Amino acid sequence: MHQFGNKLVNAGVQSWYRRLPAGVVYSYGAVAVASCVGALFPASAARVLGPVLLVGLVGLGIAHGACDQLVLPAYRPVQRMGWVYLVRFGAGYLGLAVAVGLGWWWWPGAAVGLFFALSAWHWGSADAPAHPQRGVWVLHSLLRGALLLVLPAAWWPLQTAHHVNGLLAVAGAAPVMASRWPEVAAGLAQLVLAGHLLLWAYCNWQRVPGRWQRDALEVGLLVGLFWALPPLLGLGVYFVFWHSLQHVLRLAPLLGYAASAEQPWLAPGREVAFFVRRALPMLGVSSALLGGAYCLQSAWLPGSTTWLGLGVVAAAVLTLPHALLVSLVMDAPKWRQVPRPTGEG
Repeated sequence: MHQFGNKLVNAGVQSWYRRLPAGVVYSYGAVAVASCVGALFPASAARVLGPVLLVGLVGLGIAHGACDQLVLPAYRPVQRMGWVYLVRFGAGYLGLAVAVGLGWWWWPGAAVGLFFALSAWHWGSADAPAHPQRGVWVLHSLLRGALLLVLPAAWWPLQTAHHVNGLLAVAGAAPVMASRWPEVAAGLAQLVLAGHLLLWAYCNWQRVPGRWQRDALEVGLLVGLFWALPPLLGLGVYFVFWHSLQHVLRLAPLLGYAASAEQPWLAPGREVAFFVRRALPMLGVSSALLGGAYCLQSAWLPGSTTWLGLGVVAAAVLTLPHALLVSLVMDAPKWRQVPRPTGEG
């Protein structure tokens, strides 16, 4: 009887694993490989992963938001689609970005805190699957987003405090005290992991084991990633090869990519190439603006951290309009009341 039960469990896990999209498996593989590099070659991890991340930041990181103007027409009918829509969309999008920039100018400390909170929500809600109970999806989103911030702080407390204070210095705000940072970060990490355990127990009680099994696998991968790699490298790998890649693969079919039944494991590469071609106009503009700003080398950005400072500033002012667009349009089916997916679990 015990062996028969084990066979049923194993069959369920195998059936769930086989339903994973190829693009998701690639994200898992990228995180696993980067974790192995960090664990086996800690002194060389930055040199090995750095060039790959730099290419990925352009081809996926910047590009994943370069088609934001196409999101609304892909999900909802837009009247008078054309230059009128683009002007209206651009005015609203850039208007929010300017408002965020003014917030960083007037209230830098609060702006940094809101930037972290909004990033955590955006990443977490993108990772959390739809759930028939809206509150469970919100809880899952908050737990995943918090996990992505507290794990680096727990494993690398001094480095994380250094980076946070560096961002506060770029914004012109006072640094935070790092004396009790390790204890606070460790406590928060334990609390977030305990929340995940409760969430998995609830999903199992609701007879959707596929949800908690996949989420447990993802949490395990992220724990290994942030244990093996320092904060900036770990977050860079997650942002490029998990968050950005999944956003691209999610949006490409809605922008006109026609999937082929042949060679499904090659489809993610074709989707990324299709998406990058659609994103080229805005990707070129964004790269030119960053390059121009780098050439100017503003006095308030030290030369050794100019690229990092420019990247953080650009991400900070664009996170709000991008996250609002994703949450209100792309994630709408997740936070609305939706029926439980058939066959899940």
